[in-house]
Amino acid sequence: MEPLLTIEHLWFSFSPTGAPLFEELDLRVETGDFVLLRGVSGSGKSTLLRLICRLQPFSKGRILFKGVPVDALKPPELRRQVLYVAQIPSMIDDTVKANLLFPFSFSVNSDKQAPDDHELIRMLSDFYLQDITLQQPALNLSVGQQQRVALMRALLQQPEILLLDEPTSALDADSAAMVFSIIETLNREKGMTIICVTHSDYRPETVEPALYILKNRTFHRL
Repeated sequence: MEPLLTIEHLWFSFSPTGAPLFEELDLRVETGDFVLLRGVSGSGKSTLLRLICRLQPFSKGRILFKGVPVDALKPPELRRQVLYVAQIPSMIDDTVKANLLFPFSFSVNSDKQAPDDHELIRMLSDFYLQDITLQQPALNLSVGQQQRVALMRALLQQPEILLLDEPTSALDADSAAMVFSIIETLNREKGMTIICVTHSDYRPETVEPALYILKNRTFHRL
């Protein structure tokens, strides 16, 4: 059976004449895996996530999703299945509810049923957001609360892979612990495949991750 995600001999450079950020990068991710990617600033961790979901083109090599090259898939179709959550959460100037339901306005999600208020309120509690309401302005939330809303919004779209780009970099220790607890629960209880980039020394307490460090243009498994 094909891995869920395969990276083969990947090369990437920001310019045709520049030094490569990666060379001969290989990675296999199976359904239900929890992959942690570490590395110093500038090593290419965040860039790799953007390459996987076609937010940037790569120079050479292959990235396969379920055995299909990602560049053979239309970007909207790929991104509904391989969902990227940015380092700084992106909120529209509207209510929490409007932000959570915003992806359901896209034609690529027309076959998905938007959750009702009861389901959204239950999920707010699961994400340690029981003290906020659906009608609150999303932009008035703290960064930590916005990050959890962004994770909720991602989960509601039922992706097959979550790509998390430094999900706790702007958070205090307590908020970061909440976010990491949610991420572990998604993997442990829902079987969500997660690739998480982090600069911290975080190590999951309730799941066993595949831990890689990106160094000298390639992966080293720890």
